[in-house]
Amino acid sequence: MNQPDQITNYLTIDVEEHFQVAAFDDIIKPKDWQNHESRVVKNTKTILDILEKHKIKATFFIVGWTAERHPDMVREIDKQGHDIGCHSYMHKKIYDLAPEEFREDTIKAKAVLEKITGKKILGYRAPSYSITKKSLWALDILNDLGFEYDSSIFPILHDNYGISDAPRFKYQHSNLSLTEFPISTAKVLGRNFPVGGGGYFRLFPYWLTQKLLKTINVQEKQPFMFYLHPWEIDPDQPRLKDAKLLSKFRHYNNLSKTKQRLERLLNDFKFGAIAGRDS
Repeated sequence: MNQPDQITNYLTIDVEEHFQVAAFDDIIKPKDWQNHESRVVKNTKTILDILEKHKIKATFFIVGWTAERHPDMVREIDKQGHDIGCHSYMHKKIYDLAPEEFREDTIKAKAVLEKITGKKILGYRAPSYSITKKSLWALDILNDLGFEYDSSIFPILHDNYGISDAPRFKYQHSNLSLTEFPISTAKVLGRNFPVGGGGYFRLFPYWLTQKLLKTINVQEKQPFMFYLHPWEIDPDQPRLKDAKLLSKFRHYNNLSKTKQRLERLLNDFKFGAIAGRDS
């Protein structure tokens, strides 16, 4: 059970459909999204109910395409007092876009979310954490568009994302009025080890995740950034038979355990949203 004197960590939910993930973008194109069963409203409601039970507020980074089709879901997230951020409009990896394409996608997503909520959207998270060294130009665009913080940089080595030598904790981007909230890593044998959530939360045993996150709070005296997707608590989602073996593993591994692990995590640590936390 978390204690009042514990560090308040950042809890974030990346709201997207199970068929919009990067793991399947080689077999499912955006033009086909409408042909797949939507499950995001049900799964997001489950997460909202869990957060209400634990009296926890979170930041929900929402895909604009999804928000446009489910505005009542966005309004409910906002009504329950959670922070809302932008997770792009079409969920395309930034380094696959030209700068002007990224700008247009971001403007569109921001406008959709602001129209639904009636509030200014201040935070951004890139699809698949795709602000890397080859797409750092995106930070200037986010700054130009009035975002106050970004949470897209993952300080690890990975085949799809990551800036391995980026700072591990909150920092200000040089020459920009943009604060970065990196996805969390723990130091293991001198290397950055991913413990920030998502697939890593499903892959590693809970005791290991808990132990490493605790080292961030207790030994380094820093808050950690944790993320989850609504589809990760949905073991009954349709299985895509044509996906690559690695993609299937990354997406479907331990879906049946995520909800229970999330409940344990919320009991073991203290959480809040990004907004209002010196962003």
